[in-house]
Amino acid sequence: MAGQGSGGNVIAAICSFFIPGLGQLVQGRIMAALFFFVVCAVSYALGATVILFFMWLVGAIFHLWAIIDAARFRGVG
Repeated sequence: MAGQGSGGNVIAAICSFFIPGLGQLVQGRIMAALFFFVVCAVSYALGATVILFFMWLVGAIFHLWAIIDAARFRGVG
């Protein structure tokens, strides 16, 4: 990746828009991808329940964070 604002980061951000963590996976950051995917999936799943309906907000915040993180990533070096 060429750095922040590069075409690769735009593609990664678009990927994370559809599936949280996919943009990080495209950038080669496996642990970050796994973290965002698991946190968002669990939060959205808990948000689907009647008792923990507020968890969708947590999932939405982490989903947005995943998109921004993919867009602002600066490669090493």
